[in-house]
Amino acid sequence: MAARSNARKRAFQILFEADQRDVPVREVLADWIRHSRSDTDRQPAVNEFTMELVEGYADKVDRIDDLIATYAVDWDLDRMPVVDRNIVRLGAYELIWVDDTPDAVAIDEAVQLAKEFSTDESPSFVNGLLGRFKDLKPKLRRSES
Repeated sequence: MAARSNARKRAFQILFEADQRDVPVREVLADWIRHSRSDTDRQPAVNEFTMELVEGYADKVDRIDDLIATYAVDWDLDRMPVVDRNIVRLGAYELIWVDDTPDAVAIDEAVQLAKEFSTDESPSFVNGLLGRFKDLKPKLRRSES
């Protein structure tokens, strides 16, 4: 698996853990970094791209959750499956705010995470919602400035 795909998977796992434990995502990131330095046999290193994704998400968390709540048809953010919610959060951050990742790659990587970690219906849900964000991306980016 490509290094960036592994970094995305780790970022997703960090977001998921933070959501499950109901703690700030930066706290979980710090735990992962500390553990990777002290237990190199069992805890994989947290690379720069993982840190960039998690930190970027943390900076935009309120905006991302607002977007998901607005555009996830018939899904309340709190009732959305935890795995799907965090895959979409990560995918939305990368799609909208990471300029060096092509849109199609950001969406495809999120769909792959959904295939690996969620239900049979999740990949199409993730693809549809991130596809909507892709269509709205210019408007969403303009509203940030």
